[in-house]
Amino acid sequence: MTSLAGSRDLIKLAVRRDRIMLAVWIYVLTILVVSTAYSFKGLYKTAASREALAASIVHNAATLALAGPLYNDSLGALAAYKVGSATALAAGLMSIFIVIRHTRADEEAGRLELVGSTAVGRHAALASGLLLAAMANAVLALLIFAGCSVIGLPAGGSAALGLAIGTCGLCFAAVSAAAAQLSASARGARGIAICVLVAAYLIMSAGAAAGSGGGRWLLWASPLGWVTQVRPFAGNDWAVLTLPVGAAVVVAALAAVLAARRDLDAGLVPPRPGPATAARSLNNALALTWRLHRAALAGWAAGALVYGAALGSIADSVGSMLGSSGSVKTAIARLGGQSGLTDAYLATMMSVFGLVAAGYAVSVVLRMWSEESGQRAEPVLATAVGRLSWACSQLFIAVAGSAVVLGAAGLGAGLTSGLRGAGGTGAGAAGGAGGADVGSQVARLLGAALAQLPAALVVAGVAAALFGLLPRSCVAGGWTALALAAVILLLGPTLRLAQWVQDISPFSHVPKLPGGPGSPAALAWLALIAVALGAAGVLGLRRRDLMT
Repeated sequence: MTSLAGSRDLIKLAVRRDRIMLAVWIYVLTILVVSTAYSFKGLYKTAASREALAASIVHNAATLALAGPLYNDSLGALAAYKVGSATALAAGLMSIFIVIRHTRADEEAGRLELVGSTAVGRHAALASGLLLAAMANAVLALLIFAGCSVIGLPAGGSAALGLAIGTCGLCFAAVSAAAAQLSASARGARGIAICVLVAAYLIMSAGAAAGSGGGRWLLWASPLGWVTQVRPFAGNDWAVLTLPVGAAVVVAALAAVLAARRDLDAGLVPPRPGPATAARSLNNALALTWRLHRAALAGWAAGALVYGAALGSIADSVGSMLGSSGSVKTAIARLGGQSGLTDAYLATMMSVFGLVAAGYAVSVVLRMWSEESGQRAEPVLATAVGRLSWACSQLFIAVAGSAVVLGAAGLGAGLTSGLRGAGGTGAGAAGGAGGADVGSQVARLLGAALAQLPAALVVAGVAAALFGLLPRSCVAGGWTALALAAVILLLGPTLRLAQWVQDISPFSHVPKLPGGPGSPAALAWLALIAVALGAAGVLGLRRRDLMT
């Protein structure tokens, strides 16, 4: 029997298990790229408007750091600049989740030990996870090529964009395969792989922000930088695609070697042993929950602070970035809901951070299911800790942590927006805040960010209700609710979806702040819905049996 025996059967099983999740990932990423490119055709109809937009981007280091370099002012190049790096980043996340789920997560749960007792080779699970990720990225690349070609973009550039994104995802599939050999837990392996992904983004950002300076070489030190160096619709440098493919092959081979050198259910990096006795601070359910979530919360908050600061730093130049296109200004104002273009931009960014906070809250709520399915909740509940206090401690961290993430985003955006004079001469032309100082800008953006909290908690409440009432569906249902809210929020106004469809998303009912009229009643209703959903989940948990 070879080390790859049984790979065909495992890949069939993996496809069956992930068929819904993969369809959602691929659909959302394809629609993101194609809809952005299509909207650019309508928003920037003249060469002059595209030239003005490109000029405002290439002379602004903050905008280049966010999305990467821009090489010309064609519609395809502008669309690739806008969503190319972000979609490649998301493809990397998709690949990480796929590979870790079918390698380290199955091994941690004991499923690979059961499968390995049959006629299955040692590397079959690793090969099936990598092959499934490769298939998903290949389908994503093909659909991006087909979609961009259908809307009239050049076929060569469409193919280059699709392949750049797909090969980047393939590269991070190999990285996650190596991470699965290092850590003894799926959570640790995902953490390692995501840290590499974030580092790649930061390196790409530094190289792009350097412009034509000496730091431009950093674009060649990052897989996300390689995506920009393919230059879709701006020369199509096909030779660059050999870098992510070669890196994927080398790292995947390294992962196979590492897999052969470790024991089953063990990682090459041993876990750090804890103290013999627990600290006195760990004497209740809330303290234990905080201990489990504090590191993740710190990471989410730090990311929100940095990204909020980056987005706030370009608020004062949003008018010049949009150029002279009246249609794009109308579209941004429709998204933000205000006449002031700077406030409309900031309101849109606050909505995006609301989705980020909802993602954090959903991950905290679903941690209850991972604790239960991993049989770690039962020993806790066998003590003096009751189900009610255990569940409420998790929900409290979800609420408080979401507020911290939103507060960090609002603080970062307010500080940089105020320091760069958002609302001064630059923003005043766009109808912005009108000379607000740092203190008032922080206060208004902090309030705008926290206004997203009730909507974020409604999404988390859906996951909590499913956990209590339909626990085996809570993971798929919780993330689907978040994905649906994100698609409606980000694409609903652009695609002109019917209002009743847009009303499905709780974020559609949040006041468009800053700048727009407040609506305490809408926020109160959202908060009541979130409380009702959370209560339904807690009551359902009290009435059902735990998973054994």
